[in-house]
Amino acid sequence: MADSRSAPALRADARRNVDRIRHAAVQVFREQGFSAPLEEVAAVANVSKATIFNRLGGRVGLIDAVLDDVVAGELRTVIEDARSVVEVRERICSYIGALRDLQYRLPAVNDVLLQEYRDSEPLLALCHAGTAFHDSLVAQGHAAGVLVHDFTAADFQALARDNALALKYGGRPPRADYDRRTAFVVGGICISTGALA
Repeated sequence: MADSRSAPALRADARRNVDRIRHAAVQVFREQGFSAPLEEVAAVANVSKATIFNRLGGRVGLIDAVLDDVVAGELRTVIEDARSVVEVRERICSYIGALRDLQYRLPAVNDVLLQEYRDSEPLLALCHAGTAFHDSLVAQGHAAGVLVHDFTAADFQALARDNALALKYGGRPPRADYDRRTAFVVGGICISTGALA
C-alpha cells in the first residue's frame, strides 16, 4: 500500500522538476542564449545538473523543450509581420530592422542563425524556415526593382550570420550605434525610393 502511494508522489515531483527546469531555462536562455551554462539553469531551477540530463536529456533536449518560449515565437512573429507589409521595399526594410532588433535583444536568435546546435531538429527547422523567407524576400526585392542588382540570397544570409557572430563573440555595441549601423545595412542593399522615380 505504501509503495502505490509513493509512486504517484514521485511522478508529481518529477513533473514539478521538469516545470521548474523549463521555466529556469526560458529565463536563462533568453538572457544568455542557448550556450548558457547548464549549471546556471540548474541553480535557477533549484535542481542538480544531473536532473536536467535525467529529465530532458541534456542541453539539446532542453533547447527542444523551450525553443518556442525562448525564441521561435518571436522569430515567427517577425516573419509574419513582414509578410503583412504590402510594399516590397518596406517589407524588406522592416524585416531587416526587426530581425536585427531581435538579434540584439535575444542572444538565442544568434544561436539559431549560426545553427549552433545541429542536433536540435526544431532549431534547424526554424533556421531553415528563416532561410526560405530570406530567399523569398530577395526574389521579391529583385522582381520589384528595390534591391541592388548584385545582392543575392547568400548575401542576405551572410549579413545575418555575420551580425550573429559579431554579437555572440564580439559583444554588443551601444544600442544607438547598432541602430545606426542597421540603417547603413538597409541603405546599402535597398535602392532609394528617389532612384525609382
